[in-house]
Amino acid sequence: MSMSIWRAGAAALALMGLVNGGQALAAGPCSPSPAHEAFDVQGLKSELMVTALSCGAQDKYNSFVTKFRPKLAAEEHVLNSYFNSTYGRNSQRQHDDYITQLANVQSERGLKSGTAFCQQRMSMFDEVQVLESTADLSSYAQAKDILQPASYLTCTAPNRPATSTRSRTPARRTVRS
Repeated sequence: MSMSIWRAGAAALALMGLVNGGQALAAGPCSPSPAHEAFDVQGLKSELMVTALSCGAQDKYNSFVTKFRPKLAAEEHVLNSYFNSTYGRNSQRQHDDYITQLANVQSERGLKSGTAFCQQRMSMFDEVQVLESTADLSSYAQAKDILQPASYLTCTAPNRPATSTRSRTPARRTVRS
């Protein structure tokens, strides 16, 4: 496979969200996006919003947003940077699509859970309320089973082998008659 085709494939993987139920794919030269913390926090924020709207807990959601406003704003900035660098002119549309898909998959999960959804999710408000720092919020968001519509991976091309230090002059041929 030529290097340009491989690079194009790696770039395509880097640009596209691979839908896999929130599980990051670790195969090959791919790793979680440098913005993974921002995705985790955004996922938690969305999960709490869906829970608040579904279970009548808007006051608890507002309390969460107020308590962690600086962290939420900082992570939103990281996401904006991620989408700008990844999607260029289409960044806002892609970011909006992500937010919509995130809320949709989380709402669908709530609908499938029925009346048990509020029983299962309302305790998250109590859990986030006792968090003391923004680092605690990041750790909590990463540890929770927050449903994401996609995993965003960063893929890089493998290192090229070192070139030989030998002279690049063509080998001499001896012609025998």
